[in-house]
Amino acid sequence: MDRESLIKDASRIVIKLGTAVLMKDEGGIALSRFYSFVESIAELMKAGKEVLLVTSGAVGLGVRTLNLPGKPKDLPLKQACAAVGQGRLMSLYNDAFEKADVVAAQVLLTEEDFSNRKRYLNLRSTISELLSLKVLPIINENDTVSTAELELLKEEGVKVNFGDNDKLSALVASKMDADLLIILTDVEGLYTADPRLGPAAELISLVETFTPEIEQLGQSKVDASKPGRGGINTKIAAAKVATQSGCAAIIAGGKVEGVIRRIFSGKEVGTLFLPGKGLSGKQRWIAFATTVKAALVVNSGARTALLGGKASLLPAGVVAVKGNFDRGDVVSIEDEGGREFARGIVNYASDETRQVSGQSSDALENLVSPLGRNYDALITRDNIAFLEV
Repeated sequence: MDRESLIKDASRIVIKLGTAVLMKDEGGIALSRFYSFVESIAELMKAGKEVLLVTSGAVGLGVRTLNLPGKPKDLPLKQACAAVGQGRLMSLYNDAFEKADVVAAQVLLTEEDFSNRKRYLNLRSTISELLSLKVLPIINENDTVSTAELELLKEEGVKVNFGDNDKLSALVASKMDADLLIILTDVEGLYTADPRLGPAAELISLVETFTPEIEQLGQSKVDASKPGRGGINTKIAAAKVATQSGCAAIIAGGKVEGVIRRIFSGKEVGTLFLPGKGLSGKQRWIAFATTVKAALVVNSGARTALLGGKASLLPAGVVAVKGNFDRGDVVSIEDEGGREFARGIVNYASDETRQVSGQSSDALENLVSPLGRNYDALITRDNIAFLEV
């Protein structure tokens, strides 16, 4: 499918507006650009598209309101700024969308809303109902309550799938079965080199599949979104999550006049990442929606068998257990080189898994579950989600 048709046929769209495109360099909302975004989103909805808006800007607006000299580094102050700014940000959105005859709804999310499957399913149902009512969900991370926990997890070396709105937008796109994710930032897409360091950098208009070379382009030393929390690396990571979920993604310059209209008019704007095959709903939850606190290291034979798609993870294939976990938790599955290639829901806790690692499946007979039954594998094949390798 060509670029124009792919974008034109997208019926459910997630748009992420970063702090760098919402705020002026000297602070405060860039109102002309803000109202242009509102008008473009309203046009898409009136054309029959379902739109979910993921917005940053609460902390920046709070900083401006409190007359602080710059973005706070102190966590409690950052959370206070978010609390002050979020209400003002939603007030701006509500007033602007009301004038455009669009009803908006605030949705504030935390890591737990995705990692707890029951809460995730409730969230999905609520947003689906809003979309059926032709309401625009305006989504932001609930910085006031969630940031502290996430910072602690990062300090402990935990793989956190949350913590900036690039990742949040990708999770929303993945979990809500979006067709297209648009990330608007202060650079015009993915370049062959950092465009701020010289004229040799060329814009990459199309990424058909993720390669190590593409991901390496995100390791720029110059942050592409200084006012916010994410740089170009988090935007590439977000695009990868989206495409693995069967959703196309575009990274484009939010300061380009009429950028959303240009994208939907078929203009070659930004970098388009083509969608992959896509995971099932449950696999997407396993792969992307949870914070992973532990890992099982497997030998080459187990890795090959698992990637074949028909094998469960048996004790004999496990060579090491990293961290602690309970039955029903999601863990990483890594090869002996430390590369994560899958995630899965474990049937046994970490202490039980350590008892049987490297042994035959007969060892599982000694591990009786609280329900009085045994599982024949540490992770069954229907509870495994594969990441791109």
